[in-house]
Amino acid sequence: MNGWVVLLWSIVAALVLIVAGVFGAMVVMGKISFGPEPTVSVAPSSPETSAPTLDTSYAVLVLNATTVDNLAATVRDSIVTAGFPETAVIASNADATDFPQTTVYFQNPEDQAAAEALAGLIGGAQVLQSDVYADDVVEGQKQLTVVIGLDRVPADAPAEEQPPADEQPPAEDASADTTAEGTADSTADATAGAEADASGDATAE
Repeated sequence: MNGWVVLLWSIVAALVLIVAGVFGAMVVMGKISFGPEPTVSVAPSSPETSAPTLDTSYAVLVLNATTVDNLAATVRDSIVTAGFPETAVIASNADATDFPQTTVYFQNPEDQAAAEALAGLIGGAQVLQSDVYADDVVEGQKQLTVVIGLDRVPADAPAEEQPPADEQPPAEDASADTTAEGTADSTADATAGAEADASGDATAE
């Protein structure tokens, strides 16, 4: 009888130790907490700034203000590919060939968002307001103007060639002109003196 009692108590003690071990492990791992649940504060996320929407209702004039050919045509193609009508996008050359930074010009404050979207389309450019360019593409239609500057010139672009020496106009020889003028003056003086002498001789006779 005593043997069964000892065995029973041994089993109870083992179960108590197992339960205590499991409970302690859960407390250590944070599964069981005796205090209030910690509150986790989540910072509100800032709203993302959306890029300006591309407005294809504008006419676009693209001017190449560098010495490198085909820059305006390349930019025009990218604008047309983005959805602008071919008839509303014109590529041409500017009067200047040393414009420093590519710029998108808009006319009115309400056109700024469209200009910024176009600047993003062509790979980035500064955006400025100006009324210099208007009705250059389609009369009466809202217009944006892209002036391509030297910042878009490829690093391997060839420099502007100078004409060969044999094709350049010859420089005027000032010394030759001076010599020729002096010789002509001396000849004229000699001729005048000879005529005076002849006239004097005829009078004397």
